[in-house]
Amino acid sequence: MHTPWDHRYAQRTQRMGSSAIRELLKLTEHPDIISFAGGLPAPDVFPVEAFGGACERVLRKQGAQALQYSTTEGYLPLREQIARHSERYGIKVTPDNILITSGSQQALDLIGKVFINPGDLVLVESPTYLGALQAWNAYGAEYVTVPMDEQGMNVDYLEEALRTGPKFMYVLPNFQNPSGVTLSLERRRLLVELADRYGVPIIEDDPYGQLRYEGDHLPAVVMLDDQYRNNCDLCYHGNVIYLSTFSKILAPGLRLGWVIAPPEVIRKLVQSKQGTDLHTATFTQVLAHEVSKGGFLDEHIKTIRRVYSERRNVMLATMDRTFPPEVDWTQPEGGLFLWGKLPVSLNAAEVLEAAVEQKVAFVPGEPFHPTGGGHNTMRLNFSNATPAMIQEGISRLGQVLSANIPSKVLS
Repeated sequence: MHTPWDHRYAQRTQRMGSSAIRELLKLTEHPDIISFAGGLPAPDVFPVEAFGGACERVLRKQGAQALQYSTTEGYLPLREQIARHSERYGIKVTPDNILITSGSQQALDLIGKVFINPGDLVLVESPTYLGALQAWNAYGAEYVTVPMDEQGMNVDYLEEALRTGPKFMYVLPNFQNPSGVTLSLERRRLLVELADRYGVPIIEDDPYGQLRYEGDHLPAVVMLDDQYRNNCDLCYHGNVIYLSTFSKILAPGLRLGWVIAPPEVIRKLVQSKQGTDLHTATFTQVLAHEVSKGGFLDEHIKTIRRVYSERRNVMLATMDRTFPPEVDWTQPEGGLFLWGKLPVSLNAAEVLEAAVEQKVAFVPGEPFHPTGGGHNTMRLNFSNATPAMIQEGISRLGQVLSANIPSKVLS
């Protein structure tokens, strides 16, 4: 249906579309549907009481500052706190390397605004995070993809993709959204070497890195890049832009993320952000800093790990028990998601329709593949539902799959 507004929209809006996940969530908001579709943290781990006390202290001690305009770069004590926290993981940065954003989704949008011209190639994993594609489609990005396996991006195909001359490459090395897999240490090092050889920057998106439930922590790509360059300066000047967020370790409603990048890149992102929202909300920055002090955040993350680890284990065990043998899935060591692969004869979108009739939902995998494919894949979230709901919902989904697979496979 055409409206009088249609000819007034900017050309870039032709590349915009609603998030497939957000649209799907509207269909699964009914309370009787068990949904594994969203990437929602568990509300029962939100530190409500801690926030209540922190709000009172902030308003009593810093009310005038917290309710006032602030600098675009972000609240300095929070940036200093992030720098100290990053150093514990081997990432050497100063506040000059850090920009506070309105969630890491805004960071993705600012990167598109600063770096992408219409028609520019962006190298991504396939599948990759849908929110990044949605942010960069508006700026006219085109994509070159590298397939994934159980160790993350398959670097056997990386050099060929780099020869196409992408503006940058985008990776989620830890418990990737949507697949749940982790990029191996050997591949991280090769990624840094090849990116340097071909002069292609790396965008490292790491919202889940602290949510590891088993295995050893792996160094961030930004840290490996710093080591590769033998940088002795406290200020990072390398080839990686690192993104992370408070959404998964405190609460998504804060809308607080951060960027770590060389100071010259931070300055350009700051200029872009000034035209977007002037600065991230002062009050939420001061609040996040206050609630995270005194070791609270470290203890809270331990609670999140315990809760999510149990839910992941319940989901995996129930899938083992109820899913037909023709279905494969990943075994994530952390994060919020796992990835299912159905027989190629099945379309996950059609399976979803049958699943919703049985009051259970997931996300079909096709939208996560920017150049096509993945019709027989699906993403399952295990963080939001209780263990009992996971057992019931996965059992229902197993029945749906069992009912759909035999006839499809034999045909």
